[in-house]
Amino acid sequence: QVQLVESGGGLVQPGGSLRLSCAASGSIPSINTMGWYRQAPGNQREMVASITNGGTTRYADSKEGRFTITRDNAKNTVYLTINSLRIEDTAVYYCRLAPMTTGRAYWGQGTQVTVSS
Repeated sequence: QVQLVESGGGLVQPGGSLRLSCAASGSIPSINTMGWYRQAPGNQREMVASITNGGTTRYADSKEGRFTITRDNAKNTVYLTINSLRIEDTAVYYCRLAPMTTGRAYWGQGTQVTVSS
């Protein structure tokens, strides 16, 4: 089993920045991808960005630029920095870890990001 714990969400004004963290623990697959997804009210969950152990990143269309994903393999932690926050960035942000080969994916419980003046 893998446990994922997100942190760093909160209320931010438009134009501000935020850094989300997700720490993994437990039986972590040695080769894996960690990523961030988000779900706004009434919308489907959508992928934001992902990063492999080796540092290869992938961003959803239109997410590259304001969103930056990084990870610290020694700490089994992935980060998502969001700059120039917009009201439409308001959502619950979820962390996901999946093995690069076979096996199930794991999800965190989510952290709320609210962008409002």
